[in-house]
Amino acid sequence: MVSAIASSTAATTAATTIASGAGSAGSTNYDTFLRMLTTQLRNQDPLNPMEGTDFAVQLATFSGVEQQAQTNMLLEHMIVQSGSNLGQLSDWIGKEVRTTEPVWFGDEALTLDIKPDSRADSVTLVVLNESGREVSREDIGPGEGQIDWLGRDEAGEKLANGRYSFVIESSRAGEVISEDAVGAYVRVTEAQIGARGIELIFEGGGSALASEIEALREPS
Repeated sequence: MVSAIASSTAATTAATTIASGAGSAGSTNYDTFLRMLTTQLRNQDPLNPMEGTDFAVQLATFSGVEQQAQTNMLLEHMIVQSGSNLGQLSDWIGKEVRTTEPVWFGDEALTLDIKPDSRADSVTLVVLNESGREVSREDIGPGEGQIDWLGRDEAGEKLANGRYSFVIESSRAGEVISEDAVGAYVRVTEAQIGARGIELIFEGGGSALASEIEALREPS
């Protein structure tokens, strides 16, 4: 029995050693292990053969190690293929980007970038909830630049936490001459590489493609 246990331990150790270098020769190492196992079976003590449980342990151990080795090979391949893209992903994390997609509003004001039509003599900020329904509007006057949106309705009450998007209506002589989406700044918490390119995941939910981002800044 001692001989069988020693053989099982030796084979398990060999499998682990093989897998540690499986990054470039996984199939070769697999064949090597099978040859070692076959040789072990041929040369075992006839009076004290390997028990079935020990044999199963060896196969299960190597199967798990081999699978991990293949996973490591796949990850290495992905890193090599994506290369600079992975570095680019890390550059987005923690930054604030300007987007016209719905962004999360909670307890802190949002920074909006207002750019009305230059012909306007009055400008109205229209607030839409995540489903696109209008929840408030206010006259902010002509002129462009960044403003802090505090999230209040027409009665001065704070709007519920959630994701909102914004539109400005530019008017002249009482007539709306243009409607434009307003960019809002939101923090990036995650970045992913997908079929359409780099997708940025925003704080509080929501996302946009990196190619759709209008501006980038350090967190305020």
